[in-house]
Amino acid sequence: MFKKILLAADGSSHSKRATEKAIFLAKKTEGSSVTLIHVIDDIPGRTEVMEEDLSPRKVPDHHKERTASIEKYLEDEGVTYEVQHIFGEPGPSIIRNANNGDYDIVVIGSRGLNPFQEMVLGSVSHKVAKRAECPVMIVK
Repeated sequence: MFKKILLAADGSSHSKRATEKAIFLAKKTEGSSVTLIHVIDDIPGRTEVMEEDLSPRKVPDHHKERTASIEKYLEDEGVTYEVQHIFGEPGPSIIRNANNGDYDIVVIGSRGLNPFQEMVLGSVSHKVAKRAECPVMIVK
C-alpha cells in the first residue's frame, strides 16, 4: 500500500515513535522503502553567504549523530532506507521533498504543543499535514 515512505525525523523521542510506525508500514508492503529526512534549521546569515564561497555546505557530524539511532533501528529491522540531511526551515523543506519526491505517505512525530503554543508557533507536523499532497501520519 505504501511503497515510498518519507520519514521526517530529528532524533527526538517523538521522531523515534514515528520511526516505529514507518517501519510497521514498510513491513506491510513488499518492496517498500523509507527515506529518512533530517532537516537542519541552520541557515547562514546574509553576511556569511556574501563572504563565503557558494559551494554546498557539508553536514557536520554532530548533526548526523542525531539520527544515528533511527538509522540503526531501520537497519536492525531490515527496512530498505536512505538518509537525507538537508539545511533549511523544517516545515517547508519537508513539504517540498514530499511533493517533489512522489511519496505515498509522510510519517512525522508531533511535539505535543498545547493549543496556544500551536496557534502562536505553528507546528511543523500541522504545516506538513496542510500542504503535503500525499497522506500524512502524525504520530503522538
